[in-house]
Amino acid sequence: MRSGKVFYKEYFAGIITETDDGEYVFQYDEKYVNEHADLFITFTMPVTDNPYTDNRLFPFFEGLIPEGWLLEIASSNWRINKNDRMGLLLACCRNCIGAVSVIPTTEEYGT
Repeated sequence: MRSGKVFYKEYFAGIITETDDGEYVFQYDEKYVNEHADLFITFTMPVTDNPYTDNRLFPFFEGLIPEGWLLEIASSNWRINKNDRMGLLLACCRNCIGAVSVIPTTEEYGT
């Protein structure tokens, strides 16, 4: 199982997880739900107590992963298969352009 802490601006928004079964789960943090209900990370994932689940990485998070020559560099430097979308998200999305960042919760990626 791999997971990352999702931040919206400076606020801890929740956790994204890839389960051992290959399912993806995003859960907003309870404090974030109570204090920032109007600060959703994307229109397709409004703030809620209920987890979001899917058998593919959510399109919003998929969109944070580099493309083209940047993907080639990231994949090569970190030795991550281009099809390992969660691995790329955790390795590449600490300092994204925009308001959302993802910080790995495991030692696997040097945190």
